[in-house]
Amino acid sequence: MWFIMYRVSNIPLPGSSRSAYTGAETVGPVSPDSSITVTLVLRRHTELDEALVTGPETVTAEEFARRFGARDDDLARVTEVLTAAGLTITDTHVGARRVTVRGPASALTEVFGTELSLVRSQDSAGTPVEHRVRSGAVSVPAELDGIVVAVLGLDNRPQARAQFRLHAAPAAAKAFTPDQLGSLYNFPAQTDGTGHTIAIIELGGGFKPADLSTYFAGLKIPAPQVTAVEVDGGKNAPTGDPGSADGEVMLDIEVAGALAPGAQQLVYFAPNTDQGFLDAVTTAVHATPTPTVVSISWGQSEDQWTAQARTAMDQAFADAAALGVTVCAASGDNGSTDGQTDGAQHADFPASSPHALACGGTHLEGTPPTISSETVWNTSGGGATGGGVSDAFPVPAFQSTAGVPTRAGGGTGRGVPDVAGNADPATGYNVLVDGQRIVVGGTSAVAPLWAALLARLAQATGRSLGLVHTQLYQGVRPGAVQPGFHDITSGTNGAYQAAPGWDPCTGLGSPDGEALLAALQTPTH
Repeated sequence: MWFIMYRVSNIPLPGSSRSAYTGAETVGPVSPDSSITVTLVLRRHTELDEALVTGPETVTAEEFARRFGARDDDLARVTEVLTAAGLTITDTHVGARRVTVRGPASALTEVFGTELSLVRSQDSAGTPVEHRVRSGAVSVPAELDGIVVAVLGLDNRPQARAQFRLHAAPAAAKAFTPDQLGSLYNFPAQTDGTGHTIAIIELGGGFKPADLSTYFAGLKIPAPQVTAVEVDGGKNAPTGDPGSADGEVMLDIEVAGALAPGAQQLVYFAPNTDQGFLDAVTTAVHATPTPTVVSISWGQSEDQWTAQARTAMDQAFADAAALGVTVCAASGDNGSTDGQTDGAQHADFPASSPHALACGGTHLEGTPPTISSETVWNTSGGGATGGGVSDAFPVPAFQSTAGVPTRAGGGTGRGVPDVAGNADPATGYNVLVDGQRIVVGGTSAVAPLWAALLARLAQATGRSLGLVHTQLYQGVRPGAVQPGFHDITSGTNGAYQAAPGWDPCTGLGSPDGEALLAALQTPTH
């Protein structure tokens, strides 16, 4: 009788609704006995102080967990209710407000009020994958209403795509090695990221240490320390195919390593699901020692995420800022529509989070150390930088005077991207992947480029930069060039046109590292 009442008293979880999954082959129902692990996100002990998020003050991981993590009584209540329902708590993380729960599908669907089906579809790389899907909202036991704010992992469809593009004819590309781009972008002298950690999020693929040794030896650059970290069963698992997610992984490591060889790299491998993505980010952000910067080159159109997953990820990035961590995210490779076919314009998430530094793409020409031209990346049939106006997030305070346009359908929102860098495969990056020397572009390359720059800027200034946006946008005005940037004024990404000052193609522009360092060292009032 108690269990029947328990089922009836479930409460729908706001933001958890999913529409019916289309374009997939139905395999059948999920076996009631199959074991499933889900991630619950709990409410904060105390709401995060916006002044702490915007800096410059930060808190330690221990203090953060005590002040802003999950409440002890909430953790106890969740444990009590879910274990009584036949589920097992396998892990908790107070600072990340994360509870990991495992149990048979039959118990999980009863507790969370949903049905699961097994389908076969293709991931973003075109590889057939079998996964669970659900539709409608998730509900939680009434005793946990308001305590649990997200339930992720019941539906484990592929969530994100890697934002990189291979050049079809590498010999024809006007490509650069990453260190050449460091010269073109005037990265600060006498810095190499020493004493800092770059966390890199990967949702597939892997790297081969022998390839890294060969690559950095060829550049005559000391190889960085690179360590793989497994999250939710994700592993460093190179496929041997440079066109697979291996291309993403190696691009990220080699760009960050060539530009900040003194920085330690922690590469977090997780499944490509909303659960895996969030768990990788929260594990990285709350790691000890705290990283200086997190680089993310995976994303998907905002409308392809549930609101609960977007909110949980954005809150994880706010956590990062309070801890002094900057999060860099690629803005997408599919222009202003972000690859959607509904005729509307879309921003890519997580780049559209106001707590992430959204990294857009350019077409760059020059001979180190001199840039001869730089325009918006938009190659006919070959991709274009993501950028536009968020449908999910309002204009953040730091961007309020930047001149973000209204959306095509009216209203305003967070403008994407914030910054830019070389991304066109035609002027791309010479990298080594699975033993093959290839040329790669995409905004995927811009996130680790900026991550390396920020590690070096943090080294030069002697402080964490956290939500660096507040400093990059300091005194911003429509049409005015910001200190520390090369303003990109030519080109389009579809619906949006480059213009003087901030624009929805390349943001504030590409970096002048030494000038950015000077700007960051200038006192603000």
